[in-house]
Amino acid sequence: MCVNSAKSTIKFLGTAGARFVVTKQLRASGGIWFTLEGTEFLVDPGPGTLVNALAACPKKNPANLSGILLSHRHLDHSNDLNIMVEAMTEGGRVKRGEIFLPEDALNNKDPIFFSYLHKTVKSINVLHEKHTYQFQNLTFETSPLHDHGTKTYGFKFITSSGTIAHITDTKYFEEMLTFYKADILIINVVCCDYSIKKNNIEEIKHIFFPEVIKIVEEVRPKLAILTHFGLNMLSENPNKKAAELTKKTGITVIAAEDGMEINVDAYL
Repeated sequence: MCVNSAKSTIKFLGTAGARFVVTKQLRASGGIWFTLEGTEFLVDPGPGTLVNALAACPKKNPANLSGILLSHRHLDHSNDLNIMVEAMTEGGRVKRGEIFLPEDALNNKDPIFFSYLHKTVKSINVLHEKHTYQFQNLTFETSPLHDHGTKTYGFKFITSSGTIAHITDTKYFEEMLTFYKADILIINVVCCDYSIKKNNIEEIKHIFFPEVIKIVEEVRPKLAILTHFGLNMLSENPNKKAAELTKKTGITVIAAEDGMEINVDAYL
């Protein structure tokens, strides 16, 4: 029997990052379900979000969602946006939920959010960098614009007990060391080491593990959580890398697993 008495939680419906781990489903790709300040919301509903939410233990009911946040339009972050809106609004019968997403995910020749669903939600909010938003009982801030080839923003959630920040996909930039100071820090880390760059024609605009070390050492959160793993990171064993980082920095660092639920109250 699944029981969770924590009031504030972070549920990893999936921990896959990059196209090959997602398309082969070596890890699930369902995004992150937050419960903070009595508000349930979803960040980056990638492929399989609905299935993984309904199969979660305890089950995550989409009708309980107050909104969905999208960091950027890439499919591993947005594929299940529309079906989750359908589920959240009970097939459009209940006008419910707020949608937050970058401008190019909404107003584009290939919009991520289908227009027929716009009328089913309470509001659609276009994200801008370095902006503060009020969402139900929660305040959150968007990061400086990430360097990821499309409009991309990370998030910092401000609660009555502390702060939770999520560094989504991006090439490393120095300004993140200031913005992402938080009690709990979630970091998308696709690649383990720089050697992978030598074999790729395209520039890899993701954070590499050596940069994660620098981020954790500078931010010094109470808890750092690694997620969104690519093939390179999986091959090096994320749990092993998290343990190495804990030993090096003295900060508690864990590698997320599919279905893992974090008790936020224990760290704030």
